[in-house]
Amino acid sequence: MIRRKHQVALALTAVLAAAAACQNQERGAPAAGQQAPSAGKGFTLVASGSIVPHATVADRAGFDASGNGNNSDGNNGDGSGSGNGGGYDFGPMLAAVEPAVSDADLALCRLDPVPGDDTDPAAASLPQLARALAATGYDSCATAAADALVDPSGVPRTLNALDAAGLRHAGTARTQAEAGTTPLLQAGPAKVAQLSYTYDPGQRAGDSPEWTVAALNEQRVIAGARAARKAGADVVVLSLDWGDGWQDGPNDAVTALAKRLTASATGGRPDVDLILGSDGHLPQAYGKVNGTWVVYGAGDQIGPGTTGAQGVRDWRGGESTTARFTFVPPAKRGGRWEVSRAEFLPQFYDQDSGRLQDVNAAIAHGADLAGVRDRIKDAALGGGGAKAGLTMAP
Repeated sequence: MIRRKHQVALALTAVLAAAAACQNQERGAPAAGQQAPSAGKGFTLVASGSIVPHATVADRAGFDASGNGNNSDGNNGDGSGSGNGGGYDFGPMLAAVEPAVSDADLALCRLDPVPGDDTDPAAASLPQLARALAATGYDSCATAAADALVDPSGVPRTLNALDAAGLRHAGTARTQAEAGTTPLLQAGPAKVAQLSYTYDPGQRAGDSPEWTVAALNEQRVIAGARAARKAGADVVVLSLDWGDGWQDGPNDAVTALAKRLTASATGGRPDVDLILGSDGHLPQAYGKVNGTWVVYGAGDQIGPGTTGAQGVRDWRGGESTTARFTFVPPAKRGGRWEVSRAEFLPQFYDQDSGRLQDVNAAIAHGADLAGVRDRIKDAALGGGGAKAGLTMAP
């Protein structure tokens, strides 16, 4: 069940976006940077790794919905929790992350697009997956991905499912007008913009409009961040699909881009407040660049765990982190919301059981995951994050 604060946040999002648009059109309306700071109240934001709706993942959800997966939730896969009735049930798969996600003021996910093929299990199970993400406590999903540039046929299906589940989204669009909107999300007293972009693999579908998928272009990203600020965003979050797959660290192009994006500022205020990276499939470093936190790669929260074309199972593909940042309001008018606490939660998706595990909790209950925890910890802390105050959540 979606907790009340998430229901309120989802309901307020559309209202805030419309209000911000109206305010920007009014003569003399104050810019977001000129808003008075909140009275000391901050918010927590969590952001998870990529969810890759592969056929094998959908098959596992189908197995759980059939009653064969030892499902104690009584969820039939449609989010109703009314018992096993066929279909797909992603509830047990996501159960371990629910406490951290639902307790946050704002929870962000990254969802890979599904194919447009009606016969693909990933496409067929998408409505149930979207409802399970909402029930877990997620508020919005980044959807820009290189695969969507190559095959955008699944974009409408993905966004329709997210809309039906009450989840916001950024990075792909069904219409040009939709592509031009700035999603604003309520997080405690703050308005947060989530912007999503993906690198272009050079195999873009020829008949797909450019606005269907937001391609990663430095000037475009900065322009989007500034537009979000003008629309009323107190905090601007970038969800970026970038980097090399199956590497435990960012490449030089990624680190250089992170430096340029975090250096961009307007009126002395940074244009970007947080960068969340993905597409490496493996956990990568957290670091502070020009005073801004950058998660170079969170890993795949749920996915098939293979090395792509080679088709060889790589258990590291089940390792991921969920980032948790606590933001506090600016001390003075026009200042920046600052991160007062930065944490990561180590997680592991067990492909055999089809369960996402909170690694620390699993170890406390006797699971042999110390090696997994140490690999994730070394990766996350490997970019200077520890010196900047990053810690592993208990």
